[in-house]
Amino acid sequence: MFTTRFEAWVRRHAERLMTALGRLPVTPNQITVVGTAFTFLAAVLAAFGQLRWAGVVLAFAGTFDILDGALARSTHSSYPYGAFLDSTLDRYSEGAIYLGLAAYFAGTGGGALQRWLILATVAALAGSFLVSYVRARAQSLGFTCETGIFARPERVVVMVVGLILGGWVLYAVVFLLAVLTNLTALQRIREVWLQGRAQRLERQREAAARATTTASAQRLP
Repeated sequence: MFTTRFEAWVRRHAERLMTALGRLPVTPNQITVVGTAFTFLAAVLAAFGQLRWAGVVLAFAGTFDILDGALARSTHSSYPYGAFLDSTLDRYSEGAIYLGLAAYFAGTGGGALQRWLILATVAALAGSFLVSYVRARAQSLGFTCETGIFARPERVVVMVVGLILGGWVLYAVVFLLAVLTNLTALQRIREVWLQGRAQRLERQREAAARATTTASAQRLP
């Protein structure tokens, strides 16, 4: 993922900042909720055609997604519900942005292009949700699922760029998201399939070895 190193750098500095500000009466969950509220504001701005402001607000909201985790780690206040709330509100945030874009495209009156943009927005929304769902479901079953070229940090960065530049850049971003989010989901499905196949083959080898051992024992006098 092309933002992995940058994200790690930001997280390190965010944790230092949160360590310094850890005495403030603010909880990680509160930061998560505020970030979601700003994302909803960005979605409303996008729906009403204020694309550049929507991009700026979305970029600002993205910092809260980093600060909540940094505060939780620096204050040793991480717990399962916080992670659950963060992941759930992330899905609401992404859904809001795509709905805002769909509302904007619906009002542009662009004919065939308008219809394709709305369809691409819906496809990008489905792909974004699938990327997160496949990972969560795989991990719940004991698989490792970390691959993919377009995880959430990449999606946010590209969306911010598209909103700020607008025009054909935004159109290209929407089509890019429609393709690459679903491709990322397929990459993760393949990763889990490979792990599942390896597990199945290992069980078959173990069963064959046990059968051989049993057969050898039965031939002994």
